[in-house]
Amino acid sequence: MTPEPEPLEPRPPGSADAPGGPGARAWVLVRYIGQPLGEMVPLPLEGLEIGRAPECGICLPEPEVSRRHARLEVAEDGASLALLDLGSTNGVYVNGRKAEATPSPAILRPGDVLRVGGHAFKVKWLDLLERRYHQAPETPSALDAWTGVSSRAAVLHQLEAHFEWARRHHRPLSVILADLDHLGRLNETHGSPAGDRVIRAFGGHLLRRLRDRDSVGRLGGAEFLAVLPGTPSELALPAADDLRLALAEQGVELEDGRLIQATCSLGVADLKAGDPCSGAVLARADAALHRAKTGGRNRVAQAP
Repeated sequence: MTPEPEPLEPRPPGSADAPGGPGARAWVLVRYIGQPLGEMVPLPLEGLEIGRAPECGICLPEPEVSRRHARLEVAEDGASLALLDLGSTNGVYVNGRKAEATPSPAILRPGDVLRVGGHAFKVKWLDLLERRYHQAPETPSALDAWTGVSSRAAVLHQLEAHFEWARRHHRPLSVILADLDHLGRLNETHGSPAGDRVIRAFGGHLLRRLRDRDSVGRLGGAEFLAVLPGTPSELALPAADDLRLALAEQGVELEDGRLIQATCSLGVADLKAGDPCSGAVLARADAALHRAKTGGRNRVAQAP
């Protein structure tokens, strides 16, 4: 049975989640296939159009993209995001399935992957601090200050470098995409420092349990990426499950000494001969991660 998606966190008036506060959330797209890889595109409250036309908010000048391909609409309260196909020739895909071109828009959820032509974007609903993390100028050598793993910019740079080397030398390459389960619920139950502790603990597992030559980084929020050069998927799968078990079985200690349980879901993908860019591998890992989460969480899924 597919689990119900976690509800979006409310923003009560006067709280830190109110507009302008550090917890004020907004919809963004993060580019998973296409350049620049990892680019964050904020979605304005008035929404925007995607298409080949120069006036579109996201302009994708490719023949398989219609001039006015699709529209994204943000609800008045900012709490929901809708996708409307504008009669495109080749359609819009959400999590690998074609969205029907009907007058009724499709409602998107955080974590959905939107594909238009040869481009793919991941839908995220981020607070102000998370958006700053994605937008901060970083050098490829930067580390994530909280976990000690590589920063988002650094690990994506490493992914591209490993991809080019593996493709040139016909070597295997696998990636593991991990997302911590129900972090919002942990924060509601134990306070926001609990989520921070879980994020730091998982970063530690990545550093200790993977090899020195593997590249590991935090993509933002509760999402992590590991790049395993010279590794086929049949070896990356047990490595991913080892990470899952380490978090699930060891628990996370809070500041007051309490031990809480936390889990994660992971998607594994490897390099294929026809992959045009590193984002193609990342997108397959993300699709596998989506299956792991909709399949019950606390599990590993492999991309075909």
